[in-house]
Amino acid sequence: RMKSSSHWPKHIYLIASGEATHQHKATRESMGSKAYNLLRMAEIGLIVPPALVIGTHFTRTPDECMLPLFAVGLAALQDVSGLVFGDARNPLIVSVRSGAPVSMPGMMETLLNIGLCDSTAPGLLRQTGNPRLVWDAYRRLIASYAEVVAGLPGSLFEAEINRTTGGRDERELDFSELRELTARFKSIYQQNAGSAFPQDVNEQLSGAVRAVFASWNSDKAQAYRDINGIDAAMGTAVTIQAMAFGNSGGHSGAGVGFTRDPTTGDRKLWVDFLANAQGEDVVSGRRNAHGHQAMADLVPGAWRSLQEAVQALERAFGDMQDFEFTVQEGVLHMLQTRTGKRTPLAAARIAMDLLEEGLIDAATAHERTAGLQESDMGRVQIAPVDDKQTPVSPCARAATACPGVVSGEIALDGERAAARAAQGVQVVLVRQDAETSDIVALESAVGLLTQRGARTSHAAVVARQLGRVCLVGCDNLHIESEARTIRLGDLVLQEGDTITLDGNEGAVYDGVVAAVMVPDAALVSRLRALRASHAAGHQRRHGA
Repeated sequence: RMKSSSHWPKHIYLIASGEATHQHKATRESMGSKAYNLLRMAEIGLIVPPALVIGTHFTRTPDECMLPLFAVGLAALQDVSGLVFGDARNPLIVSVRSGAPVSMPGMMETLLNIGLCDSTAPGLLRQTGNPRLVWDAYRRLIASYAEVVAGLPGSLFEAEINRTTGGRDERELDFSELRELTARFKSIYQQNAGSAFPQDVNEQLSGAVRAVFASWNSDKAQAYRDINGIDAAMGTAVTIQAMAFGNSGGHSGAGVGFTRDPTTGDRKLWVDFLANAQGEDVVSGRRNAHGHQAMADLVPGAWRSLQEAVQALERAFGDMQDFEFTVQEGVLHMLQTRTGKRTPLAAARIAMDLLEEGLIDAATAHERTAGLQESDMGRVQIAPVDDKQTPVSPCARAATACPGVVSGEIALDGERAAARAAQGVQVVLVRQDAETSDIVALESAVGLLTQRGARTSHAAVVARQLGRVCLVGCDNLHIESEARTIRLGDLVLQEGDTITLDGNEGAVYDGVVAAVMVPDAALVSRLRALRASHAAGHQRRHGA
């Protein structure tokens, strides 16, 4: 165990083995919320891959972190991991993640598999005995590095993947196909970037760190801060963390979840999981995911570990958590936790349930529900039909990411959504992927419908925070961008036609369908009782 010493650089932190060293007054403001919560997870005994954190201090001057990073910090991370960055036989492979003092889901960049190159790939193969993992991770690195660091369009690599898979799931590609794909990715990178993909792992790491710091000032990050009143001066930290590989085979995978249902507040795990995948596959909005049963069936031991972990998280944080994890060869690794975004209905139920469970006190429960309106304590749902009406049939089904019912004109991009919303028209944004670059468009729309994406993708989380009805992973949806039309099964609709999203049942309807608000009387009663108790206590304390 390395002990803290006077030469350890300020504003850099090491998290490892159930405790943190070299903290130098680690705070949420100095090391970012993501890293601070990572530290807390390590302290309560959850399995957390070791990590080096470059503090928010360096946001404006990222070049200043490079000397302490490479001279001191990286050596400490190597010491606690037992691996060596850039080593041909026993390489340390890392992720590089952003993390502001406040939650900004998906608004900044993350890079995985940094440290893989032609000379370290055999070393990773030696460590894992898994050639498919090696070439899958390598091709992912080239594509993400090209997009985030070199500024190339991701579509260049998506097109090559589609050509290679020929309609198959890319997880079905074998190691030889992935090795060939990696070679073609290198060629695409060189042709479009004007230089070869960097084989110097230190160059990879410094480029990744600079790019993650730069993403603090990306258009979508600035838009999110403007919408949510977040001070741009706080900056972001950067976390360099040893990789846990969810793409290492049939008993591995990646997932995102909530300790309770963020749409209703019900006390049940709400998990999206993808087998043999990495975390970006789930949160990017470009892949569909499966629920918790897929995880329970595939890796039952990790599922049991997750159920225990979420109880520990709620005890430690006293609130519903939004978490990310990786399962590598059946072992659960926790990567992130934060207070989960939720609907007003869920906020009320969660606060009062946590009070009853003894995890928070009455004052905290009242504080968390003080701004809620009783009119929000219910669910907008499709109006029931009477004997004289013919029931309306949905034209498509999708996964529910945020409940409610809304009707609006179809808009296929942000410009159309903003323009029509400015004219007072309700708009439903229809997209192929649930991506956070649509943050401004989401603010203009009343709903979001996507062909691909998971309930826990970053865009779905943002939609839930904004109170937008959101359906993702609609397999029957096909978008014709040039014709400005969409197809839902056999039904073809033009941009500007009206559809209705039922976020309760995961249904899409042609045209306007009547909806009604159904109040949750029991929840309203509980909320009134909480407020009455708080008022009575206040009266006693102040003698009024």
